[in-house]
Amino acid sequence: MKATSVEPTPYALELCGLSKRFTLGGKMFSKKRALYAVSDVSLRVPRGQVMGLVGESGCGKSTLAKMLLGLTPPSEGDVLIQGKSITHSDQKTLARHVQPIFQDPYSSLNPRRRIGDIIALPLRLHTTLSSQERSQRVTAMLDLVGLPKRATQQYPGQLSGGQRQRVAIARALIMRPDLVICDEPTSALDVSVQAQILNLLLDLKEEFGLTYLFISHDLAVVEHLVDRLAVMYLGRIVEEGSREQIFAAPKHPYTQALLASALTPDPSLDIPDLGLGSVQPDPSRPPAGCAFHPRCPQSSPECRERRPSLPPVDLHGTGRVACHFA
Repeated sequence: MKATSVEPTPYALELCGLSKRFTLGGKMFSKKRALYAVSDVSLRVPRGQVMGLVGESGCGKSTLAKMLLGLTPPSEGDVLIQGKSITHSDQKTLARHVQPIFQDPYSSLNPRRRIGDIIALPLRLHTTLSSQERSQRVTAMLDLVGLPKRATQQYPGQLSGGQRQRVAIARALIMRPDLVICDEPTSALDVSVQAQILNLLLDLKEEFGLTYLFISHDLAVVEHLVDRLAVMYLGRIVEEGSREQIFAAPKHPYTQALLASALTPDPSLDIPDLGLGSVQPDPSRPPAGCAFHPRCPQSSPECRERRPSLPPVDLHGTGRVACHFA
């Protein structure tokens, strides 16, 4: 009997109804209540693409990243990398498939280890390469990220912020992971260095066929880098589509407000007033209906009573949005 071949999935990452629930209170004078930091998130990221994830602080972006890295177990749902579930994988196995590039290059590197040892550590843990072979790979990776060979003997404290972030990128990519989680990797850097790091990430994506989940609050950075974009509000995806679709014609009022909030380089113009207020609703006591309706200029009685649903993932359509008016 001839064995049937299974075609590889075209998606590097699939999130299937992913949720994370925390329990608050429950002490002497307070009742227990649930806080959904992430609620029923479903996404697909094709191999070799960059998916952007944006939203205000506290919307659930970092909690989502922690679940993908195995640092926080999901309450419901599943995570698939290259078509295989990683929800119950041990940390060592997961590290071969998913690697992070963190926001702060000053705290993400061990100050007591030399740069060469920092980059080589994943090779020591996950491969049987000899010391010489590891050294060769580290030197080659340093060259790819734009650092000289002598950097292997230096310590993080001897490098600038941009150089440290290049080291963090080299460490994340040394094992050629299936997915790289970029959690605001340029927000702690000088503006003059940010563009260099972003261009480096794009070059390395093309070099190795990498897939990125790029988390950011900077829409100018996102527009420069991503292929697709997902917008989160209070733990839920409210809009998702291609970069061109969302930046040219955003459909959700929250997405429209985020794009309108981008500052202009013209110093004569004031900071835009979006009319949304500055305070998000308490995520442990979310509003009934659409969670955005207390801040939405278009809200109606239907918005206050019924939560809009997000259509299924469709990478070939015109995008998807959870809004009664869209």
